Order: sequence, then C-alpha cells, then structure tokens
Amino acid sequence: MREDNRGDLEIGGPPSWNNGFSRWRILDHGSKIRMGHPQSGSDKMGRSRLFRIFLILGSLFMILLIIIYWDDVGATHFYLHTTVSGPHFSHVPSESHSTSRHKADDDKGNSFLSDIDAFINQFLEGTNEPSQQTREDGAPEASHNQSGEAGKQEERYVPRREWKIHLTPISVKMRQRQESRKQLIHDVCTNGTLDFLGKNRTFDDIPNRDLDHLIVDDRHGIIYCYVPKVACTNWKRIMIVLSESLLVDGVPYQDPLDIPQEHIHNSSVHFTFNKFWKRYGKFSRHLMKIKLKKYTKFLFVRDPFVRLISAYRNKFEQENEEFYKRFAVVMLRKYSNYSDPPASVVDAFAAGIRPSFSNFVQYLLDPQTEKEMSFNEHWRQVYRLCHPCQINYDFVGKLETLEEDAEHLLRILRVDNIVQFPASYRNRTVSSWEQDWFANIPFELRRKLYKLYEADFQLFGYSKPEKLLHE
Repeated sequence: MREDNRGDLEIGGPPSWNNGFSRWRILDHGSKIRMGHPQSGSDKMGRSRLFRIFLILGSLFMILLIIIYWDDVGATHFYLHTTVSGPHFSHVPSESHSTSRHKADDDKGNSFLSDIDAFINQFLEGTNEPSQQTREDGAPEASHNQSGEAGKQEERYVPRREWKIHLTPISVKMRQRQESRKQLIHDVCTNGTLDFLGKNRTFDDIPNRDLDHLIVDDRHGIIYCYVPKVACTNWKRIMIVLSESLLVDGVPYQDPLDIPQEHIHNSSVHFTFNKFWKRYGKFSRHLMKIKLKKYTKFLFVRDPFVRLISAYRNKFEQENEEFYKRFAVVMLRKYSNYSDPPASVVDAFAAGIRPSFSNFVQYLLDPQTEKEMSFNEHWRQVYRLCHPCQINYDFVGKLETLEEDAEHLLRILRVDNIVQFPASYRNRTVSSWEQDWFANIPFELRRKLYKLYEADFQLFGYSKPEKLLHE
C-alpha cells in the first residue's frame, strides 16, 4: 500500500496482476482507494464451450435441411444396394502405377462420400433388422474380405450374383399387355364416368392404416401390393427371399418353398408402408413418395366374383376357428336363423352347420356390415387395398395369366437369377364355376353385388358377367 501525490491510497497486487485487473476507486472518508479486480478466468473456456454448442446446433440444422430438401436422399438405400441384383466386379485391373494411385485417391473420395450417404440413409431409413427363427448369439456382423484388402467389409449375407443373360428380348405381346392394362387403369381413374370411394383423393389423403398391404423391399427397389386370394402367399415368399427379412440359423432363405407357412403371413416379417410412421415420424409420407417414384411397383389381380368364391371356399368351407367366430357366427345368426350357433368351428362342422354362399353374399350386401367393421382383406375390393388411382403401378399381373406374368415380372426386376415363382398345385377356383356358385343367388342380389365390385371389374379389365346378372 502506498499514497500517491493526490493523497489517494492505492492497493494493488503484484505487477503480474496488471494484465488481469482493472482499477476501481472507492471513496472512503474523502479518500479514494484503487484496488485490482480480476477478470473471470473462465471467459476463454466459456467462449470455447459456446462455440462448440453453436457448431453442434449448426450441424443439426444442416442435417434437418438435407432431410427436408434433398429429394433423392430417401432412395439412397436403393442405389447403395443395386449391386445385389446387378453386375458386381470385385476387382478392377490397374492400367499403370500412376493410374492406380489416382484411382486409389478417387476411391478414398468416393468412400468418404459413400460414408456420408450411408450416414444420412441410416438416419432416415434406420436399419431393417431381419427376423430370425433361431439366431446365433455369436454370429459376426460382417465378413471380412479374404483377398488381402484389410479393413474392407462386405455386406452381410449378400451373395454376389451376375444378372441373368437373356438371348431374346421380352416379347412385344407381353409389353403390349402391360401397357394396355396400365392405360386402362389410368383411363378409369381420370376419364371414367364410374365414381367410387377414394377415386379422386390424393395419396396424402389415404389413411395410414390403409397402406398396410404395400410391402417394401429396399434391397432391390421393389414395392408389392398384395391382394389376398390372388397368389399372395407365393408372392410373399418371393419378397421374403429377396428382402432377406427372415433368417434361419443366421442365414436367409433362398428357396421360397422352404419358408414355413406360419411365417409367410406374419406381419412382423414384412416391412409395409403403414409401419413408416413409427420409424420415420413426420417424414414418413415424404419417404413413401420417394420410394413410389424410384421403386418398381406391382400387384396381381383376379376376376372379382371368382375371388369371392375362392375366399368363401377357403375361409368357410374349411375349419377356420378365427373366421368362424368373427364372421360365420354373425352370418348364421342374421341370415340362417340360428339364434344360438355352436361355440366352436369343430362343433359346427360336426353338426353340419356352416354359412352358405348365399349367406356370405347377404353379409357383403348388408349396409350394417361395414358400419360395424371394414371388409376383411380377403373380400375387400382391390382398389381399396392397393389404391391404383393414387399409385402408378409399373406392372399389373393377373391370376388368369399368372405363369407368363410372373416370369415377365421377375425378368423386369432382374431377380430371375435369384428366385423363381413357385408352381401351384392346389385346386384353383376358376371362372367356369361361377354359374354353379350363383345358382341359388337371386338376380337382384347378383346385380347389387356387381355394383359393389364394379370398380374392380372396370379398373382391371374384367368383362361384366351379363349371363349372371340377367334372367
């Protein structure tokens, strides 16, 4: 402490304080005292933390912009996996030492970009973990390349296959068949005079629950809308093999017929559009539209009346406990005068009690039916399952030409080297049976039933069954 010329007391620290102190003067009984006041020692540290916070927030903001505005990001997964069904070359011979060095540099750059794409893709699309019947705990996540290139990993379970080479092009007949089928759908949806539920709505207007029949295979860029009673069991088998969504002992199925029956229709095995919301949240519709634009979309259809006969035979002429309790009991009570039908399907069949095809038609035409619950998928109209006026399908197959259409489709998808459509040996319901099945149905009910399914008849090119509808 010392007194300066002005009589002020100055209290100060060592000289080294001068850089970190500011002088303050305090009046005390007429005297001014100046003492050092240190700056905060954590200022620089605080600025550093603030900078890092802004950096993180800025990065998150950029990712958000990419998600919203980069339209092609949703298809990244598709492009990253096109080598599954396309040609893949594991080694490219070098032309010279310098060329190899340049290519190595390019590979590093491409690898970096691929890592970024993969990160964004994983952020958007997540990982589609395959289901396993028996998963080995110690199974490796990826197999290392044994060619001596350390550090490089291949995708798990992805076999390297070449495209199947066809010596002849797809016939003009098959191409024209598809063009006419797709054009007919377009004409009915845009110019047709027939009005039906949902015809003029947009894709965004379709409720999420009504998108549960659109199965997605991201490995090959395929979307399949399955229609029950139209070979959907075998097409689901195909989709399981292609997507490798079901494993046994850590290995995906390669033969569709090896897949156990109980797994084929298990919804947890298939990744469908209605599951997008749970995985992607508010970005789900955006990703759906990207996939609908980039992927190959197909469905198979059938004569609507024949499909109804097939559904009745499968669900009510065979012992099916679920369908008996949910639907047959209702039909028996309402249309067969059974006030107290048997409690189980076994007891009902033992007593010779089951709803007739006429009861089934009455159930479909009853206005009260859909007030209580929507049509079951086995007799719901195809346009309500697959939304052909909102989704521009690339391939429309028919059960009546199943073998030809299946071969054509697998070739278009370039997966005919991976899987073949299973042959069907079951007793298939055919259109020639219609007259017998409708023999006990009054003509008035026949005409009402046609009106109920008229949209399917027109959209998919099935002729109006005049003989059935008129006396």
